[in-house]
Amino acid sequence: MKQFDVTGMSCAACSARVEREVSKLKGVKTCSVNLLTNSMSVEGTASNEEIISAVIAAGYGAAEKGNKKADESGAEAQIKKSEKNVKKRLIVSAVLLCVLMYFSMGHTMWGWPLPEVLAQNYLAQTIIQMILAIAVAVINQKFFINGFKGVFKLSFNMDTLVAFGSSAAFIYSLFVLFKMTAADLSQQAHLIHDLYFESSAMILTLITVGKMLEARAKGKTTDALKGLMNLAPKTATLLVDGEEKIVPAGSVKIGDIFVVRPGEAFPVDATVLSGAGAVDESALTGESIPADKAEGDSVYGATLNKSGFLTCRATKVGQDTTISQIIKMVSDAAATKAPIARYADKVSGVFVPVVIIIALITAIVWALIGEDAGFVLSRAISVLVISCPCALGLATPVAIMVASGRGAKDGILFKTATGLETLGKVKTVLLDKTGTITKGEPKVTDIVAKTDEKVLLEIAYSLEKLSEHPLGKAVVGFCEEKAVALKEVKNFSAVAGNGVRAELNGQVILGGSAKFISEFLEIPSEQLKQAEGLSNFGKTVLYFAKDKTLLGFIAVADVIKEESRETVLRLQKMGIEVVMLTGDNEKTAKAIGKSVGAHKIYAGVMPQDKERIVREYKAKGKTAMVGDGINDAPALTSADVGIAIGAGTDVAIDAADVVLVKSRLSDVLTAVGLSRKTIKNIKENLFWAFFYNCVGIPVAAGVLVPFGITLTPMLGAAAMSLSSFCVVTNALRLNFFKSETKFRKEENKMEKTYKIEGMMCSHCEARVKSLLEALPFVEAAEVSHKTGTAKLTLKDNADDSAIIKTVTDAGYKVL
Repeated sequence: MKQFDVTGMSCAACSARVEREVSKLKGVKTCSVNLLTNSMSVEGTASNEEIISAVIAAGYGAAEKGNKKADESGAEAQIKKSEKNVKKRLIVSAVLLCVLMYFSMGHTMWGWPLPEVLAQNYLAQTIIQMILAIAVAVINQKFFINGFKGVFKLSFNMDTLVAFGSSAAFIYSLFVLFKMTAADLSQQAHLIHDLYFESSAMILTLITVGKMLEARAKGKTTDALKGLMNLAPKTATLLVDGEEKIVPAGSVKIGDIFVVRPGEAFPVDATVLSGAGAVDESALTGESIPADKAEGDSVYGATLNKSGFLTCRATKVGQDTTISQIIKMVSDAAATKAPIARYADKVSGVFVPVVIIIALITAIVWALIGEDAGFVLSRAISVLVISCPCALGLATPVAIMVASGRGAKDGILFKTATGLETLGKVKTVLLDKTGTITKGEPKVTDIVAKTDEKVLLEIAYSLEKLSEHPLGKAVVGFCEEKAVALKEVKNFSAVAGNGVRAELNGQVILGGSAKFISEFLEIPSEQLKQAEGLSNFGKTVLYFAKDKTLLGFIAVADVIKEESRETVLRLQKMGIEVVMLTGDNEKTAKAIGKSVGAHKIYAGVMPQDKERIVREYKAKGKTAMVGDGINDAPALTSADVGIAIGAGTDVAIDAADVVLVKSRLSDVLTAVGLSRKTIKNIKENLFWAFFYNCVGIPVAAGVLVPFGITLTPMLGAAAMSLSSFCVVTNALRLNFFKSETKFRKEENKMEKTYKIEGMMCSHCEARVKSLLEALPFVEAAEVSHKTGTAKLTLKDNADDSAIIKTVTDAGYKVL
């Protein structure tokens, strides 16, 4: 796929014309123009010269995208320069407009004071207004250049509307000025009220506000790629003839042997030759729990070695590494993103020529009737002035501005207008598991002691305190919260991927997986069965033993966020399909996906798989991807709307269109609701903008003159102002939008007590409680083996048969 930079585009009509002209070329299969990034992707056999020539023929500029960093920096500098120029234009235009308004409205209509030399000199006042209007026009000459160029190319756009509207007001005012030169003082005092130099300048200034917002959005487009590029380490420690040698990471070749210490990142993809340790692969998989690595395992560039000294052999380098492929996917997805949809731009190609034709027909008809030139010109310019694009230009950006501000109050940041417009149309929401549905950090969920829970926790705390493993740290954090006593142990050692061992008062203490503990003692079948039940719900079980006696086990899991289940349910009620994606194993994925009620669950997926799945759903309808990790960046960028959790990585945030600052999944509900309200508001705005034009244009043309009603350019401008006022006022209603994150209290909750036979001890009690609370419709369970009961707090969709089956499958009987 070839990529190009395109210059000179100002609206969707421009990007559509470029796309149309390039698509006509022989050999072009697909052409996609991105207005936000001013880029174009072309697939096919057409040469670069032919493609660039087609763009130039359409009235725009084009150049092939470079791959060098210098080119990237140049593009970035160009975007910043564009934003700075628009800001400067806006400030100067606003200052000049204020002075112009003082003369035209302040003094003329409200009697504000002027210097004595100008007070009765109406001609001088008019010339000053004209000079100020010309100054604003020169500052914003881009509208006129692009607008009239579009006319000559027969490609009308928003700039054409701006240029015609501003020019009409200016030309009419110039005509009035000529009349004033031949009039006496009393006539000049009357004619000065027919000037519309301020309308000419105001049109340009208000439209520049919209351009400023667009320029600021463009300035953010390169941040995600820069963040990805900075992930990989700059150097690598090669092992050459037994000696370590630090070299640039880019110089590593396939087959080179290098070493990685704790805290260092892997420079390239490789295979472990010797050593063992825990590697944080969240950059690729998004999973918070590091993966244990030993001899023969694969490691990936940009992942972080958390513990252990590893010697590795490079297997993939340069553009072939996994992280480089992610960078490429983000870049490609950004280049092929759909153009920003602006309703006004879609209709401007028809609206402008129709208005021009109506103005010409109006002039011809009145001339044939026999009216004088002043009357004819007044009618024609009235038509153009009332069709001023002010309301059309404001319809979308004002609503988006208000909605963005309202979203910010709830901690929802919309980075682009596209994201805000599109989110309300999504049919599918894809959720990353770790850090999105879950909290992203392992926590202790269950403690099952065979004899004394206090002893179990003391041994676990004393062992894991010296461990570097994240699961061990979860145990330590729990014990510290519970103020468990810490014992001093000796001869501590860790067996990578299995467990830990130490001595306490001359006795051997152990902690770790079932496989590790089984090497030293036999685990009773009852404990294995209980642990298996917990594993089925995505929990990792850590066994602990002392002097060849099993003390019990502790279950650790990435806990589901409190609002996840309710959020998924509410999204489904909004008619949105919810899909869960995770790099975790299938058992854990199904347990969590089933718990929150996801329609579809994909387990063991890598970044490229997530991006592929997003594209598959994208083909069926609008999609939104919610994630927090670097591994989610390609999917976030590829989706119609990317939503990043605020507590996630910078790359995920940069790649997304929407950022949830408070990291609450429930804010997705508010964002979707606000987007839907905004789309409705924009359509209402456009309706009112066109309504005034559709009613005003015939009146301005003179259809009511036989009844003694005429619409002068002054009244036409007033109607235009009224339409703008209605648009802005309507958009302000979005400030009253109510957040969706405050869940309504369940009205149909009920409590139910079940009699359970077969529970003999606290272990049975803990197991039944854990299994029942994992059911999506069980909010809380109070289980007692002494009374043989389970008191459940249930939601209105409780399933009795599922409760009975869950208890029965665990080996107990429900009476």
